Amino acid sequence: MLKKLALGTAILLMTMSSAQAAEKVTVLLDWFINPDHAPIMVAEQIGAFKEAGLEVEIVPPADPSMPPRLVAAKQADLAISYQPQLYMYAEQGLPLVRVGTIVNSPLNVLAALESSGIKTMADFKGKKIGYSVSGVEEATLGMMLKEGGLTMQDVTLVNVNFALVSSLMSKQVDGVIGGYRNFEATEMRELGVEPVLFNVEDHGVPAYDELIVLAHKDSVGDPKIKKFMAAMKKGTDYLLAHPAETWDAFAKKYPDLNNNLNKTAWKDTLPMFARDPLALDVARYEAYSKFLFDNKLIKAELPVADYAIQLK
Repeated sequence: MLKKLALGTAILLMTMSSAQAAEKVTVLLDWFINPDHAPIMVAEQIGAFKEAGLEVEIVPPADPSMPPRLVAAKQADLAISYQPQLYMYAEQGLPLVRVGTIVNSPLNVLAALESSGIKTMADFKGKKIGYSVSGVEEATLGMMLKEGGLTMQDVTLVNVNFALVSSLMSKQVDGVIGGYRNFEATEMRELGVEPVLFNVEDHGVPAYDELIVLAHKDSVGDPKIKKFMAAMKKGTDYLLAHPAETWDAFAKKYPDLNNNLNKTAWKDTLPMFARDPLALDVARYEAYSKFLFDNKLIKAELPVADYAIQLK
């Protein structure tokens, strides 16, 4: 009788343990871990994922172009990506959908050195502008130049790959587009020069979400996706309330990132984090779709619901 009771108790405990087991969520980042990912990192710091019953694996990519495609292939649960790229994925027929936002402000900026004498968009006439990625960056620059009464024929484009700051510092180019206002601007200041920054959304380009969270269309009804987003919101709330404390914890966990550049970026990015990661501004997504369509970067303007949703 005692043996049967012990066996029954063991089975009950195993069943309870199984029911309480944390759900695994694999999150593929867009790039190496950095302050742009702070809401996720802080959610992990404060135990918000664990409290939600999740075991979250955060994976920096070996190839930054692969995370969305791996989620599309159901090799991971979530991918961190960018709104401008989302339209291309939709056009390619990838079964991806935006389920949340991390950074709801553009970070892209056109930068020049203060010593260059460039103060307005019109001052770029006859200048060389460096860029990293063709397509969206060229369309963005074209719109910005138009605001200054110029066209792409008024400037010379130079592909500098990702050597944006060094090409500007060496005067290989007079301006660069594609750098982030919360990183490259600080990097230039640390090198002893003052940048002149032209935010893309202040010069004709529709505002957009810089960092978004993508899921497979088949998984949007999975409760763990919403649990992840709710935990990330707790991370955002705590981050905004305790910026210094959360930076210290981040710097301790990632000592190779403990420098002034990342510390400044941590502070500078705070106003750009989405306070409600689930919120979706449909009109904003439609406006950016039109911008891409008008610049022939996508062939059709698909309904927003095809590639972006607000979880309920």
